[in-house]
Amino acid sequence: MILYKEQYFFIAVSIFLFSSISHAIPHEFAVLQTLDKVTARVSTVQVNIGEILNLGTLKIKVHACDKRPPEEIPESAVFLNIWEGQYTDDSANIFSGWMFASSPGLNALEHPVYDVWVINCKNPIKKLE
Repeated sequence: MILYKEQYFFIAVSIFLFSSISHAIPHEFAVLQTLDKVTARVSTVQVNIGEILNLGTLKIKVHACDKRPPEEIPESAVFLNIWEGQYTDDSANIFSGWMFASSPGLNALEHPVYDVWVINCKNPIKKLE
């Protein structure tokens, strides 16, 4: 089995993000910032987990938003799928992976018109015990 660069990156980041003694806390909302490079318009949006955000021709779906506990080094991580046009099996999926608030350039969206980066996660999901 051959592992590609993206898979090694995902494994390494997953180990780094989730290997601490306490676990990352899942949250209900992801706070994203977007930039339209043509109009220079910057927007801050709050997206529910599972919701699809329309950004011009892009569609952004947030699958997970995890944040470390307050006693650890601050980090928010969001798992996103970003594609152009309507969602079909053969639609142009241009990004799928984790983005990190502390390192926006680590795993960035590469698009000629739009930039998307993570700001924070909000509203921790309370677990029933």
